[in-house]
Amino acid sequence: MSKAEIFPTAVPKDENDLKECARFVSTFSKNLHIDADDGIFTPITCWPYTAGGILEEFDLSSVQALETEVHLMVQDPREIGRKFARAGARAVFGHVETFTDAEDARQTLESWRREGAREVGMAILLDTPVEALGPFVSLCDFVCFMSSAQIGSQGAQFDFRVLERIRTTHDLYPDLQIEVDIGVSEKTIDSLVQAGVTRFAVGSAITRADDPAAVYNRLLELANTV
Repeated sequence: MSKAEIFPTAVPKDENDLKECARFVSTFSKNLHIDADDGIFTPITCWPYTAGGILEEFDLSSVQALETEVHLMVQDPREIGRKFARAGARAVFGHVETFTDAEDARQTLESWRREGAREVGMAILLDTPVEALGPFVSLCDFVCFMSSAQIGSQGAQFDFRVLERIRTTHDLYPDLQIEVDIGVSEKTIDSLVQAGVTRFAVGSAITRADDPAAVYNRLLELANTV
């Protein structure tokens, strides 16, 4: 099994907020997960969007010291994914629900790779049938399961239905790297690892902790020793 990774999550309001998130995370982690929400696919809007679907120019200079993955929670991930890849994101991934078919996904993910992304993948909403991933798996370095129907902001409650979805996918594709986003904590991480997860986007469990570095290190230890 691959060595597990923890990606502290940023949902930045603007460029200054992203810079502050990066400064905070860099004191204990080399990784950062950035949510990009367009206000259409998700109920909230965050950097680099200024309103529903309206994108401002951006770069990743404020997070260049970190290994960043960008979660495109957007209705049209194609061009913004290329922009993030060019800006230096290690990984870029969109949602299976936003692609018309496997050929659309293949062309898009290949374009992200050409622009510099070292990893590309797909996320899937909690209520989307897991079978929807099938046509896309061979195109991906990893897939990401949302573990709550509430998306776009930190602190949503973990939905244990995701465990069976992850187990099913891991059994079908044992070499596929699986990530989970939402609700990762010391209470849920054991079950997630046992289901087949090796990559964790962690928000409120770290950001709202009295000692974020200690929680990060504890989660990393649990993820690699279960």
